[in-house]
Parts: sequence; C-alpha cells; structure tokens
Amino acid sequence: MLTTVLRGLAAASLAALSLTVSSSAHAAETLPLAEAVTRLPVDTESRDGYSRDAFRHWNTGDNPSDGCSTRNEVLIAEAVEPPTVGPGCRLTGGSWWSYYDQVWVTSASGLDIDHMVPLAESWDSGASAWSAQRREAYANDQGAAASLVAVTARSNRSKADQDPSTWLPPAAEVHCRYVAEWVATKLRWSLTADEAEVAALEETAAGCPDQTVTYEPAV
Repeated sequence: MLTTVLRGLAAASLAALSLTVSSSAHAAETLPLAEAVTRLPVDTESRDGYSRDAFRHWNTGDNPSDGCSTRNEVLIAEAVEPPTVGPGCRLTGGSWWSYYDQVWVTSASGLDIDHMVPLAESWDSGASAWSAQRREAYANDQGAAASLVAVTARSNRSKADQDPSTWLPPAAEVHCRYVAEWVATKLRWSLTADEAEVAALEETAAGCPDQTVTYEPAV
C-alpha cells in the first residue's frame, strides 16, 4: 500500500515538474533593447517563391463566435474610444491613435492593420519554411500586442514591406518603441535579420538606453 502511494506521489511530482518546465519554456522575457538585438540570428534573406496568398490573413480571429475578422478584432481592441459594433461586425464611430505618424483617426475605414514585421519580410526571414498553418497563425497573431498595429493607411503603405534599414515611422519620437516592437516580433517568431537590418537596429538602440523589449515565443 505504501509503495503504491509513493509511486502515485512520484508520478504527480513528475507531472507537476513537466508542467513547470513546459510553462517556463514559453515564459515572457524582458531585455534591454540593445541586448535584444544581439539575440537575433543573422542570415541572408531571400524572397524566392513569395506570395502574399501564402499567408491566410484576416481569418475569423481569436473569437470565431463574435462574427468579426482578425482585422476588426484588432480595431476593437486598439480603439481609444470604442466603436459601435453592428451586424456583421460593422464598425461605426470610435477613435484610434496612429502612433507611427501621431494622428487621430475617427473612421475604421481610414486605418490599415500593419503586420509589424511585414509578411514579405517574414518570408525572407524564415517563414518560407513554415507550414501553411503557422503562416496563418503569424498573419493573425493577436497573442502579442505589437504583432498587429492599427495605423493610418498612409503610413502603412509608406512602410510597405521595408525593414528598419530603409523605413522608420515619420514620428521620430516613436523610433525606440517601433524598433523594440520589431525586435520583439522577430524574437517571438524566431525570425532572422540580415546585416543591414541589424546595423540599423543597433544604431537606433544606441539612442534608446532605457528602452526594453518584452517577448514571449509563439507556440
């Protein structure tokens, strides 16, 4: 009887240890920006075979029962003044702050949802080797606030698929935040960076001594 009890306790302890290890393996980590940049694996990039259609985006979102796409769920989550949600998840009213260009927007139609690391850039940096399911998860990632950002259509289209070596937000005062969110997204999804990109990140990080990066690896 005692042996059976001891075996049960040992099994329970191992199960608890397994859960602890599993959860700690995906724990969020916070680092100074300059240190976080050094965590990025450096590699060359290739856009061979890229198609935007390889990333199924704006699916039914985190809550399929709400009738809203990922795009609208992000708009609702990031609204400073909440919009009214009508039939078919039609959004009216509300207001948003586009931090890239420091502009207030009062119509959902005036906003784009920017992939912090653009789909094409993610392809270049490792997503070309992913499954279709993982690319869909990336394209609709609401598990980290930085992954998808509601910004003016103008600023998003100015950025297009550029990395920080060729584009930073027009508002200089947000460069530290932007680069931190870029690095966090790349670390979250284990994406690489090329040499020009790393050089630009290091240059910006040098002027942001108090900026930190918090990320949690995507499952």
